[in-house]
Amino acid sequence: MTKTANKTRRAQPKEVRKEQLIQATIKCIAKHGLSGTTMALVTREAGLSMGIANLHFESKEKLLLETLQSVTDEYAAGQAAILEGEKFQSTSARIEALLNFDFSARVIDKNKLAVWFGFLGEARSRPTYQRICSRQDSLAEEKITALFQSALDEAGDKVVDAALLAAGYIALVDGLWLNSLVDPRRLPWKKSARAARHYLATALPKHIKPGK
Repeated sequence: MTKTANKTRRAQPKEVRKEQLIQATIKCIAKHGLSGTTMALVTREAGLSMGIANLHFESKEKLLLETLQSVTDEYAAGQAAILEGEKFQSTSARIEALLNFDFSARVIDKNKLAVWFGFLGEARSRPTYQRICSRQDSLAEEKITALFQSALDEAGDKVVDAALLAAGYIALVDGLWLNSLVDPRRLPWKKSARAARHYLATALPKHIKPGK
């Protein structure tokens, strides 16, 4: 490698370096799991030195925490754009966008899902992981409940409980993600998306059609 290339690599801004390491960590967790991921593997994947990794994260635990936060924040931002954005002209369009988002390529990326489920599996014994995961789940459930309540109010439905409907939708999507990730032949992603749609179409027939 030339001196110019070496200088360019060293001159990269801090945030660029951190993002390189986080993306490398995502790939390593998908390949090796949480316990099998080491700083040496991450730096090799990122093409960076151990010194640079230690400079930005100090320890594997800090790197793992920022990786979990990064994956969580990315999903939360995409979801918030739908649940809080002003571009949707109707409740039906907002629910449709939520369904499409939850099974879009950016969300069902196998590496990111492997990271999410890897951390989720450790959450009970790691309070810090649990706080990050639980905070996102609570915010999502609150916002989705409000969306479903609007749909039920518009339909004049006084029977269906919006909170239960939201809790069921979130649990269903999590389960579909996991099953499609583990065994995509038995449960292809398109079938997962149809199953989630069917669930909402049954509860909100005036807003969501099952066969789309």
